Amino acid sequence: MNNDKPFSFDNYDYDNDFKKFDDFTEPQNEIVTNENIYTLPEIEDDGFVPTSNGSTTTVKNKDSNFVFFYGTSASGKSVILSAILYYLNSYAGVLRPKLGSPNSREAQILLADFFENIKKGILPNRSTRDQVTRLDFVFDPNNQSKKVPSINISFLETAGENHNEISRGGRYHADIEAYLNSDIPLNFLIVTSYDKAHHEDSKIVEFLDYLEKKGKNLKNVNVLLVISKWDKSGNTGVDNEQHLENFISERLSMTNNRIDTYNLSKTYFTIGNVQNQAGIEKITLLNLESAEVIAKWLYQNIVGYDLDYEGTFWEKIKFSFSK
Repeated sequence: MNNDKPFSFDNYDYDNDFKKFDDFTEPQNEIVTNENIYTLPEIEDDGFVPTSNGSTTTVKNKDSNFVFFYGTSASGKSVILSAILYYLNSYAGVLRPKLGSPNSREAQILLADFFENIKKGILPNRSTRDQVTRLDFVFDPNNQSKKVPSINISFLETAGENHNEISRGGRYHADIEAYLNSDIPLNFLIVTSYDKAHHEDSKIVEFLDYLEKKGKNLKNVNVLLVISKWDKSGNTGVDNEQHLENFISERLSMTNNRIDTYNLSKTYFTIGNVQNQAGIEKITLLNLESAEVIAKWLYQNIVGYDLDYEGTFWEKIKFSFSK
C-alpha cells in the first residue's frame, strides 16, 4: 500500500507564499513561487537500462522422454505410476538415477513411498497441488538386443485439482504450463476411472483441445486413454476387446470419437484386488498385468521396438549359444 500523502498545500508558509486579502481588497497579480515544487534533483544518466529477469518458468534438463499424466482428483494416476515403476524395476529391467538430473527431495520421498508401500498393499497418497513432481530415470531393459536400448525417461506427477483449472477457457499453473509449452518429447496418459468416466467426457475433450492450442497435433502425439479401477466392474480384466470398446463408446462418446479419429490408443488398468479395511482401501492381491501393458506401450512409442523384441536372426543365434 502506498503511504505517500496526496499533493496538498498543508506545509506551505501562507504568510510568505500567499498574500492575505479580504473580500474588499483586489488581489495583487503576483507569481506564487516555491522552489521545492519545480526543482528536480539532478540524476546522472549513465546510459544503462537494466533488463528484468521476468518470471517465466522453463523446463531444465530436456534430454529425456517425458510422460505426462492427465486425470482429475482420485482418478488413479499415482497408483498407475507406482505400478509402472514397480514393474519396470522388478521385472523388465532396472530403473537407475539419471546423472546430471537429480530428483528433487519430493521426488525421492515419492519414489520411496511407491516402492515400499505397493508390496504392503498401501495405495499412494494424493499429489501436491500447483507443482510438478518430476521423476528422472535411465531405464536399462533386461532384453539384450541392440534394438532394445536403454532410454532416459521422466515421469511428471501432478495433482488432479490442477487439471480442473483449464475448464471453460482457463489455464494451468505456470509449472505445468512450462512442460506443455516446451519443445520436448511428450507421451500422454489420460486417466479416468471406471466409476466416474461418464462424468469426465467433456473434461477430457477440453484437455485434448488444450493440447491442440499448444500446437500438439493429436495426429502426431502419443496418447493413451486408460480406464482405471477396472476391478470395480467386478473383474480384473476384460472378456474381450469389444467389452472395453463398448464401455468407452457408451461412457465417453466424445472422447472415444477423438481417439478413433486420430487413431490413438486405449486400455484399462487395475492394481488387483482392493478391499476396504476400516475405511482404508488396501491391495489384497497385486496384479501388474495392466501396468505391463502400459509400460510396454510407452517403450514401444519411445524407441520404435517392443520391449520384449526377440532380436535379429543373428542375435537369436547368439543368445541361443549363450544359454
